[in-house]
Amino acid sequence: MYAITGITGQVGSNLARQLLSQGHKVRAVVRDAVKGQTWADLGCEMALADMNDSPALTRAFGGAKGVFILLPPNFDPSPDFRESKAIIASLCQALADSKPERIICLSTIGAQASQPNLLAQLGLMEQALSKLDLDVTFLRAAWFMENALWDIAPARDTGVIPSFLQPLDKPVPMVATRDIAALAAALLTQPETPAKIVELEGPARITPNQIAADFARSLGKPVHAEIVLRDQWEQIFRAQGMTNPTPRAQMLDGFNQGWIEFENAENTRIKGSTRFADILPDLIMRAGM
Repeated sequence: MYAITGITGQVGSNLARQLLSQGHKVRAVVRDAVKGQTWADLGCEMALADMNDSPALTRAFGGAKGVFILLPPNFDPSPDFRESKAIIASLCQALADSKPERIICLSTIGAQASQPNLLAQLGLMEQALSKLDLDVTFLRAAWFMENALWDIAPARDTGVIPSFLQPLDKPVPMVATRDIAALAAALLTQPETPAKIVELEGPARITPNQIAADFARSLGKPVHAEIVLRDQWEQIFRAQGMTNPTPRAQMLDGFNQGWIEFENAENTRIKGSTRFADILPDLIMRAGM
Protein backbone atom coordinates (compact mmCIF):
# COMPACT_ATOMS: atom_id res chain seq x y z
CA MET A 1 0.00 0.00 0.00
CA TYR A 2 1.29 3.45 -0.95
CA ALA A 3 -0.20 6.56 0.63
CA ILE A 4 -0.22 9.68 -1.50
CA THR A 5 -0.70 13.25 -0.32
CA GLY A 6 -1.58 15.87 -2.92
CA ILE A 7 -3.37 13.26 -5.00
CA THR A 8 -5.77 15.82 -6.48
CA GLY A 9 -2.86 17.80 -7.96
CA GLN A 10 -0.87 17.27 -11.14
CA VAL A 11 1.99 15.22 -9.72
CA GLY A 12 -0.06 13.27 -7.19
CA SER A 13 -2.76 12.30 -9.67
CA ASN A 14 -0.21 11.14 -12.24
CA LEU A 15 1.61 9.17 -9.55
CA ALA A 16 -1.58 7.47 -8.35
CA ARG A 17 -2.56 6.43 -11.87
CA GLN A 18 0.89 5.02 -12.53
CA LEU A 19 0.91 2.99 -9.33
CA LEU A 20 -2.62 1.69 -9.98
CA SER A 21 -1.68 0.72 -13.54
CA GLN A 22 1.23 -1.28 -12.09
CA GLY A 23 -1.13 -3.19 -9.81
CA HIS A 24 -0.20 -1.46 -6.56
CA LYS A 25 -2.70 -0.55 -3.86
CA VAL A 26 -3.03 3.19 -3.30
CA ARG A 27 -4.40 5.15 -0.37
CA ALA A 28 -5.59 8.64 -1.32
CA VAL A 29 -4.95 11.14 1.49
CA VAL A 30 -7.49 13.94 1.00
CA ARG A 31 -9.13 16.66 3.05
CA ASP A 32 -12.45 16.48 1.20
CA ALA A 33 -14.30 13.21 0.69
CA VAL A 34 -16.11 14.64 -2.34
CA LYS A 35 -12.83 15.44 -4.09
CA GLY A 36 -11.50 12.04 -3.15
CA GLN A 37 -14.46 10.16 -4.60
CA THR A 38 -12.85 10.02 -8.03
CA TRP A 39 -9.99 8.05 -6.54
CA ALA A 40 -12.29 5.79 -4.57
CA ASP A 41 -14.07 5.01 -7.84
CA LEU A 42 -10.71 4.05 -9.35
CA GLY A 43 -10.09 1.58 -6.55
CA CYS A 44 -8.09 3.64 -4.08
CA GLU A 45 -8.57 3.38 -0.36
CA MET A 46 -9.47 6.81 1.01
CA ALA A 47 -8.10 8.49 4.13
CA LEU A 48 -9.43 11.84 5.29
CA ALA A 49 -6.77 14.06 6.82
CA ASP A 50 -5.96 17.73 6.93
CA MET A 51 -2.24 18.41 6.60
CA ASN A 52 -2.29 20.22 9.94
CA ASP A 53 -3.93 17.25 11.69
CA SER A 54 -1.08 15.05 12.82
CA PRO A 55 -3.20 12.26 14.36
CA ALA A 56 -5.29 12.00 11.18
CA LEU A 57 -2.13 11.90 9.07
CA THR A 58 -0.69 9.20 11.32
CA ARG A 59 -3.77 7.07 10.64
CA ALA A 60 -3.53 7.86 6.92
CA PHE A 61 0.11 6.75 6.78
CA GLY A 62 -0.33 3.76 9.08
CA GLY A 63 0.60 0.43 7.52
CA ALA A 64 1.78 2.03 4.28
CA LYS A 65 4.85 0.57 2.63
CA GLY A 66 5.65 3.98 1.19
CA VAL A 67 4.37 7.53 1.52
CA PHE A 68 4.54 10.32 -1.04
CA ILE A 69 4.74 13.75 0.61
CA LEU A 70 3.82 16.96 -1.14
CA LEU A 71 3.84 20.23 0.80
CA PRO A 72 0.71 22.16 -0.25
CA PRO A 73 1.88 25.08 -2.40
CA ASN A 74 1.62 28.51 -0.81
CA PHE A 75 2.50 31.29 -3.25
CA ASP A 76 1.57 34.09 -0.83
CA PRO A 77 3.03 33.00 2.51
CA SER A 78 3.48 34.92 5.71
CA PRO A 79 6.97 36.46 5.96
CA ASP A 80 8.05 33.77 8.45
CA PHE A 81 6.47 30.88 6.48
CA ARG A 82 4.47 29.97 9.56
CA GLU A 83 1.76 28.18 7.54
CA SER A 84 4.25 25.80 5.95
CA LYS A 85 6.18 25.37 9.21
CA ALA A 86 2.98 24.19 10.93
CA ILE A 87 2.30 21.63 8.20
CA ILE A 88 5.92 20.44 8.26
CA ALA A 89 5.73 19.90 12.02
CA SER A 90 2.49 17.96 11.60
CA LEU A 91 4.00 15.79 8.87
CA CYS A 92 7.12 15.08 10.89
CA GLN A 93 5.09 13.93 13.89
CA ALA A 94 2.82 11.75 11.75
CA LEU A 95 5.71 10.12 9.93
CA ALA A 96 7.62 9.52 13.16
CA ASP A 97 4.54 7.87 14.67
CA SER A 98 3.50 5.80 11.62
CA LYS A 99 7.02 4.80 10.54
CA PRO A 100 6.46 3.95 6.86
CA GLU A 101 9.19 1.89 5.20
CA ARG A 102 9.94 4.57 2.60
CA ILE A 103 9.15 8.26 2.15
CA ILE A 104 9.47 10.13 -1.13
CA CYS A 105 9.17 13.85 -0.58
CA LEU A 106 8.67 16.18 -3.54
CA SER A 107 11.13 19.03 -3.15
CA THR A 108 12.58 21.51 -5.61
CA ILE A 109 15.59 22.69 -7.50
CA GLY A 110 17.36 25.21 -5.27
CA ALA A 111 16.08 23.78 -1.98
CA GLN A 112 19.63 24.13 -0.68
CA ALA A 113 19.91 27.85 -1.58
CA SER A 114 20.80 30.11 1.35
CA GLN A 115 19.17 33.20 -0.15
CA PRO A 116 15.58 33.89 0.99
CA ASN A 117 12.92 33.07 -1.58
CA LEU A 118 9.59 31.28 -2.01
CA LEU A 119 11.20 27.86 -2.43
CA ALA A 120 12.80 28.13 1.02
CA GLN A 121 9.62 26.49 2.33
CA LEU A 122 10.78 23.26 0.74
CA GLY A 123 14.27 23.74 2.12
CA LEU A 124 12.71 23.93 5.58
CA MET A 125 10.83 20.70 4.91
CA GLU A 126 14.04 18.95 3.83
CA GLN A 127 15.80 20.10 6.98
CA ALA A 128 12.99 18.87 9.23
CA LEU A 129 12.37 15.50 7.56
CA SER A 130 16.12 14.80 7.40
CA LYS A 131 16.12 14.60 11.18
CA LEU A 132 13.70 11.66 11.20
CA ASP A 133 15.17 8.21 11.72
CA LEU A 134 13.42 7.04 8.56
CA ASP A 135 14.19 6.30 4.91
CA VAL A 136 13.47 9.68 3.28
CA THR A 137 14.33 10.66 -0.30
CA PHE A 138 13.96 14.24 -1.53
CA LEU A 139 12.97 14.42 -5.17
CA ARG A 140 14.19 17.84 -6.29
CA ALA A 141 12.32 18.76 -9.45
CA ALA A 142 12.87 21.64 -11.85
CA TRP A 143 10.35 24.36 -12.74
CA PHE A 144 7.08 22.69 -13.82
CA MET A 145 6.46 22.94 -17.55
CA GLU A 146 2.75 23.05 -16.73
CA ASN A 147 3.19 26.51 -15.21
CA ALA A 148 2.81 27.66 -18.83
CA LEU A 149 -0.93 27.05 -18.45
CA TRP A 150 -1.13 30.70 -17.33
CA ASP A 151 0.46 31.81 -20.61
CA ILE A 152 -2.22 30.32 -22.84
CA ALA A 153 -4.77 33.13 -22.54
CA PRO A 154 -2.33 35.98 -23.32
CA ALA A 155 -0.71 33.96 -26.11
CA ARG A 156 -4.11 33.30 -27.65
CA ASP A 157 -5.61 36.75 -27.12
CA THR A 158 -2.66 39.06 -27.70
CA GLY A 159 0.13 36.98 -29.22
CA VAL A 160 2.38 38.08 -26.34
CA ILE A 161 3.59 36.04 -23.36
CA PRO A 162 4.68 38.31 -20.48
CA SER A 163 7.85 36.74 -19.08
CA PHE A 164 9.15 37.06 -15.54
CA LEU A 165 11.88 34.60 -16.54
CA GLN A 166 14.60 36.62 -18.22
CA PRO A 167 16.63 37.26 -20.28
CA LEU A 168 14.44 35.69 -22.92
CA ASP A 169 17.28 33.60 -24.36
CA LYS A 170 18.36 32.16 -20.99
CA PRO A 171 17.68 28.39 -20.78
CA VAL A 172 15.61 27.46 -17.72
CA PRO A 173 15.57 24.00 -16.10
CA MET A 174 12.02 22.67 -16.49
CA VAL A 175 10.31 19.29 -16.23
CA ALA A 176 6.90 17.80 -16.98
CA THR A 177 4.81 16.63 -14.04
CA ARG A 178 4.30 13.26 -15.77
CA ASP A 179 8.07 12.70 -15.58
CA ILE A 180 8.12 13.66 -11.91
CA ALA A 181 5.35 11.15 -11.21
CA ALA A 182 7.12 8.41 -13.17
CA LEU A 183 10.30 8.89 -11.17
CA ALA A 184 8.41 9.08 -7.87
CA ALA A 185 6.68 5.79 -8.68
CA ALA A 186 10.02 4.17 -9.46
CA LEU A 187 11.59 5.47 -6.26
CA LEU A 188 8.66 4.28 -4.14
CA THR A 189 8.61 0.77 -5.57
CA GLN A 190 12.24 -0.08 -6.40
CA PRO A 191 13.73 -2.79 -4.20
CA GLU A 192 16.95 -0.91 -3.40
CA THR A 193 17.00 2.13 -1.14
CA PRO A 194 17.02 5.37 -3.19
CA ALA A 195 19.59 8.10 -2.73
CA LYS A 196 18.87 10.79 -0.16
CA ILE A 197 18.61 13.47 -2.87
CA VAL A 198 17.46 12.79 -6.43
CA GLU A 199 17.45 15.66 -8.92
CA LEU A 200 15.27 15.75 -12.02
CA GLU A 201 14.88 18.05 -15.02
CA GLY A 202 13.60 17.71 -18.58
CA PRO A 203 15.57 16.47 -21.59
CA ALA A 204 16.82 20.00 -22.38
CA ARG A 205 16.58 23.42 -20.81
CA ILE A 206 14.08 25.83 -22.36
CA THR A 207 14.19 29.58 -22.99
CA PRO A 208 11.14 31.85 -22.85
CA ASN A 209 11.70 32.49 -26.56
CA GLN A 210 11.49 28.76 -27.27
CA ILE A 211 8.28 28.51 -25.24
CA ALA A 212 6.77 31.31 -27.31
CA ALA A 213 7.82 29.57 -30.53
CA ASP A 214 6.14 26.34 -29.41
CA PHE A 215 2.99 28.31 -28.63
CA ALA A 216 3.09 29.88 -32.09
CA ARG A 217 3.29 26.47 -33.76
CA SER A 218 0.48 25.02 -31.63
CA LEU A 219 -1.84 28.02 -31.96
CA GLY A 220 -1.06 28.65 -35.61
CA LYS A 221 -0.41 32.35 -35.05
CA PRO A 222 2.56 34.60 -34.21
CA VAL A 223 3.48 34.55 -30.51
CA HIS A 224 6.48 36.15 -28.83
CA ALA A 225 7.70 36.64 -25.27
CA GLU A 226 8.18 40.06 -23.70
CA ILE A 227 10.09 40.86 -20.52
CA VAL A 228 8.11 42.13 -17.53
CA LEU A 229 10.36 44.77 -15.99
CA ARG A 230 11.61 43.94 -12.48
CA ASP A 231 10.33 47.20 -10.96
CA GLN A 232 6.78 46.29 -12.07
CA TRP A 233 6.61 42.91 -10.37
CA GLU A 234 5.41 43.97 -6.94
CA GLN A 235 2.58 46.09 -8.34
CA ILE A 236 1.49 43.24 -10.62
CA PHE A 237 1.60 40.64 -7.87
CA ARG A 238 -0.34 42.83 -5.46
CA ALA A 239 -2.94 43.48 -8.15
CA GLN A 240 -3.33 39.71 -8.39
CA GLY A 241 -4.24 39.68 -4.69
CA MET A 242 -0.90 38.86 -3.07
CA THR A 243 -0.14 40.46 0.30
CA ASN A 244 3.49 39.31 0.53
CA PRO A 245 4.93 39.21 -2.99
CA THR A 246 8.58 39.45 -1.93
CA PRO A 247 9.32 35.67 -1.71
CA ARG A 248 7.86 35.10 -5.18
CA ALA A 249 9.97 37.91 -6.64
CA GLN A 250 13.05 36.54 -4.86
CA MET A 251 12.42 33.10 -6.37
CA LEU A 252 12.23 34.57 -9.88
CA ASP A 253 15.44 36.50 -9.17
CA GLY A 254 17.04 33.19 -8.21
CA PHE A 255 16.17 31.56 -11.52
CA ASN A 256 17.16 34.64 -13.51
CA GLN A 257 20.44 35.18 -11.67
CA GLY A 258 21.30 31.49 -11.54
CA TRP A 259 21.51 30.93 -7.80
CA ILE A 260 18.45 28.69 -7.86
CA GLU A 261 20.11 25.67 -9.42
CA PHE A 262 20.64 21.99 -8.76
CA GLU A 263 23.13 21.11 -6.05
CA ASN A 264 24.84 18.10 -7.58
CA ALA A 265 26.80 17.55 -10.78
CA GLU A 266 24.91 17.25 -14.05
CA ASN A 267 26.09 13.70 -14.65
CA THR A 268 24.24 12.61 -11.49
CA ARG A 269 20.99 14.28 -12.54
CA ILE A 270 18.07 12.36 -14.01
CA LYS A 271 16.62 13.70 -17.26
CA GLY A 272 12.96 13.23 -18.10
CA SER A 273 11.87 12.37 -21.62
CA THR A 274 8.99 14.84 -22.05
CA ARG A 275 9.58 18.02 -24.06
CA PHE A 276 7.57 21.20 -23.59
CA ALA A 277 6.05 20.76 -27.06
CA ASP A 278 4.77 17.32 -25.96
CA ILE A 279 2.58 18.71 -23.17
CA LEU A 280 1.43 21.90 -24.88
CA PRO A 281 -1.55 20.40 -26.78
CA ASP A 282 -2.94 19.03 -23.51
CA LEU A 283 -2.45 22.38 -21.76
CA ILE A 284 -4.28 24.17 -24.56
CA MET A 285 -7.12 21.65 -24.34
CA ARG A 286 -7.31 22.13 -20.55
CA ALA A 287 -7.63 25.86 -21.14
CA GLY A 288 -10.77 25.21 -23.15
CA MET A 289 -9.41 25.88 -26.62
